[in-house]
Amino acid sequence: MELRIFTEPQQGATYDDLLRVARKTVEAGFDAFFRSDHFLKMGGVSGLPGPTDAWITLAGLARETSRIRLGTMVTAATFRHPSVLAISVAQVDQMSGGRVEFGFGAGWFADEHTAYGIELPDLKERFDRYAEQLEVITGLWETPEGGSFDYAGKHYRLENAPALPKPAQRPRPPVIIGGAGKKRTPELAARFAQEFNVPFADNATAAAQFERVDAAAQAIGREDEIIRSMMHVVCVGRDEAELTRRAAAIGRELSELRTNGLTGTPAEVVDKIGRIREETGTSRLYLQVLDLSDLDHLDLIAAEIAPQLG
Repeated sequence: MELRIFTEPQQGATYDDLLRVARKTVEAGFDAFFRSDHFLKMGGVSGLPGPTDAWITLAGLARETSRIRLGTMVTAATFRHPSVLAISVAQVDQMSGGRVEFGFGAGWFADEHTAYGIELPDLKERFDRYAEQLEVITGLWETPEGGSFDYAGKHYRLENAPALPKPAQRPRPPVIIGGAGKKRTPELAARFAQEFNVPFADNATAAAQFERVDAAAQAIGREDEIIRSMMHVVCVGRDEAELTRRAAAIGRELSELRTNGLTGTPAEVVDKIGRIREETGTSRLYLQVLDLSDLDHLDLIAAEIAPQLG
């Protein structure tokens, strides 16, 4: 089981905060550092000092880390024009030496779009645009060097695009798609994704969604495996006092976290991860770390949980 660190910096974090967590991710032996792509806080936190841009952050981390994979969970299709986004992600992939993974979603957080004046179309149009963006971004990346890329869709049109720069990974960085949609989401994952992520769901719900993705892939004759991954908030403590302190630090009730997250002593969390793997076929977990100042938390997970996962 691969363990990846996932952060929510819109809740209140500077670039330096994220750099400390990313460096600890490397030092502790985790597989990857991911961040959300949001511009507005959620819930009862201050959000200070304010948002940071996901791809500017990852560009900086690309030059200040080694080994770990870097990515978003997930970049919203509503935020950036697809051709410009393709250039940004390809450049970060070059800057990192080929360590980027591209988590990409249709966009959803209405208050965020209202606050910053970003259009949020209705769900059908949003998915229509999202599908076209996936075609544009992957098409630009996969166009052979020296060639050009043309695209004529309902929402986007490109003519004689040079399809540069190329990402370091060929033909392109891995694409991660996720969510709970029962039809269009699995169909798009089957066409474009190397990984499918189910966030914050119980095992039965996740297993059913993975089966939908596999069925959609088989329907178009795709034979290569789509990696199954899940995301859960993490809260680990050596005893009840440490668990209570960590839960309080992120404003959550310990009983709720025990029900809905990877919460408990190291032995309890190892057991939960074992059930996730057995019941869903998941091979990769994103650990949502909400207290970015608590680097000892990552050390504990690395020392007492990761070695038991095989």
